[in-house]
Amino acid sequence: ARGLQDLTGDGGVCKQELRSGTGQQVPPNSCVEVKYSGYLEDSVKPFCTNCNRKVPELMKLGKDITLWGLEIGLLTMRKGETAKFIFKPSYAYGQQGCPPVIPPNATVLFEVELLDFIDSAEADAFFELTPEQQDTFPLEKVLKVAEAERQLGNFLYRKRNFECARDRYKKVLSILGRSSSSEAEQCQINTSKLLVLLNLSLTYLKLERPARALAYGEAALEIDQRNTKALFRCGQACLYMTQYEKARDFLLRAQHIEPFNHEINGELKKLA
Repeated sequence: ARGLQDLTGDGGVCKQELRSGTGQQVPPNSCVEVKYSGYLEDSVKPFCTNCNRKVPELMKLGKDITLWGLEIGLLTMRKGETAKFIFKPSYAYGQQGCPPVIPPNATVLFEVELLDFIDSAEADAFFELTPEQQDTFPLEKVLKVAEAERQLGNFLYRKRNFECARDRYKKVLSILGRSSSSEAEQCQINTSKLLVLLNLSLTYLKLERPARALAYGEAALEIDQRNTKALFRCGQACLYMTQYEKARDFLLRAQHIEPFNHEINGELKKLA
């Protein structure tokens, strides 16, 4: 640990940056996507690692990460950064260790790569409130919460965890139903709602529930009748349900707006 950055002032957590990251440091209570491997002293084989997973699990600081030292270390990292950390026993597995893998009073080394993070603290706190309390928040904060929750849904969708992604998107939709006091505010709400409706339509297609996909696609078209993605999703859903005339109508409307879109043209060939 000599020559490394002492993060705690007592030598309990020391850091060596291997590759710099970009942007802000991880905020407290965020959700993080990390690759990590933990090593005992004088060991070349990790006692724990998630590097064999194609897509690491999203973990919430203060809840899913059990090592105090690792949480301290993650709060100093930026997106894309790779670092080594040395944790003394009091910041790792303590006096008892974790038999039979971790001996008592073990100092451990962790190699960590921060792939991404989402600042979800505000969103998590917001959804713990009652609907009445949520209604007292200004629109700007509600939209910020909505976008953070939608990004969490997007992460889960990329992991192909479509059920959990759907639930995140529905939570967003539940807070975007408030009545607006002006046309400008309604425009902001609709912009946010449109993205979530498109996400839900696509997610229900992945869940093989085309009727629900069509319903959310048509709801998106109520906001923007020329939205190509919404027309395309509706066309896909109708094709799935063998409603060929309706599918053709939606897809031709989409093609009229984007005549050289390969996905739209491909779906029309499939329909033919």
